Amino acid sequence: MNTFIALIGVILFIGGFVLLALKKNNKVFFNGQIPIIAAGFVLFIAAQCFTIIPTGYTGVRVILGQVQDRASNNGWCWKIPFVENIKLVNNKQQDIEFGNKIWGETSDRTVISYSGVTVTYSISGEKSSWIYSHVSNYKDSLVSTTLVSSAIKTASKTLTDVDATNRGKMEPLAQETIQKSLDNKYGNGVITINKVIIDNADFEDSYNEAIAAKQQAQLEYEQQQITNQKNVETAKAEAEAKKIAAQGEADANAILASSLSEDIFRQMIIEKWNGVLPLVTGDKDTIIDLGALTGSGKEQ
Repeated sequence: MNTFIALIGVILFIGGFVLLALKKNNKVFFNGQIPIIAAGFVLFIAAQCFTIIPTGYTGVRVILGQVQDRASNNGWCWKIPFVENIKLVNNKQQDIEFGNKIWGETSDRTVISYSGVTVTYSISGEKSSWIYSHVSNYKDSLVSTTLVSSAIKTASKTLTDVDATNRGKMEPLAQETIQKSLDNKYGNGVITINKVIIDNADFEDSYNEAIAAKQQAQLEYEQQQITNQKNVETAKAEAEAKKIAAQGEADANAILASSLSEDIFRQMIIEKWNGVLPLVTGDKDTIIDLGALTGSGKEQ
């Protein structure tokens, strides 16, 4: 706004002198040149006496090149014309995107890369004057690539392979580590890291290939275990079936044996006899030659 007012003042100031020159040459018959020149001069000076600080910014006062400790908040800000300048410092949340991959190492000593890293930060309004006077080119160098890369590498070293690829664990840890690095560099409360976003975390190709091979081996092992279990269950079932069959046969024989009386057994022997008497019979003390009694011995 003050720039617009200053521009109007300059136009009026120059325009007044132009009209004054034309009047001297009798080309215009207007007598208000002096008030126009005066109004232009006043507007131009007035525009140098104030500035408007937008919301989310603070104004750092610089008097003859000397940065003042006290910064002004948003709104109207009066200043000494031609002596004092107001430099705006952005205190809103700002994003810095890191396009290149950041390489690190996990606690398992596995190489890992992080890509699509975005850091959101904000500058404390109370520290705006300190930042402006102590950090050169602060808009680009305040949260540097080197600082963020180093912090992420430090964070990844404390996590296992599984946790290092878990955004829920890696991002808060990276935020905490970057915050500590900035506090050590600039002091506590100067810069606040609001959040860290990591789009992707990936291992080297050789590691991914090893993981894939391990998963395939595990799958084959589990399939073989299932097959072995089925074979064991089948063998158990077959053995149990044979055991049941053998037990059934034994039980049947036992029932059959218990059902045979002495008369039935004698009858079965008679049915099997071919009509020929044994040649010798008796006990251990007496032997009888049946052939001699029947005459069969003579025939022989």
